[in-house]
Amino acid sequence: MGIREDVYYEGGPHIGDLIINVLMGFTVICLPLTVGAIVRALWLRYRITNRRVSVTGGWMGRDRSDIVYTEIAKVVTVPRGIGAWGDMVITLKDGSRLELRALPKFRDVANYINDKLSPAARAASSPT
Repeated sequence: MGIREDVYYEGGPHIGDLIINVLMGFTVICLPLTVGAIVRALWLRYRITNRRVSVTGGWMGRDRSDIVYTEIAKVVTVPRGIGAWGDMVITLKDGSRLELRALPKFRDVANYINDKLSPAARAASSPT
């Protein structure tokens, strides 16, 4: 019998990201941003648990990345949409990065993740 995994957050990107990008899509210049937002809304899913951060995305949702908290070196957040959602970049100890774009409740999620980090990683992370 394995260790229980409690889900803190599970879902897709914030709906406001899609709405704003679709509205901006009426200008030809912002069309690539609109396509990106539609792809994120269709196939990007986040799952934050007490054991790991999982991101499922890519074309048709075929790519999956799982990160355990012991591998995280730093977490940086950037508010978007007047602070209603935000982007999060998780830097791993090997230097690779994982981006979580248009994450709802990003401040709460960042605090939850920071509570699970080592003291060195917590000190390197930006305040949220």
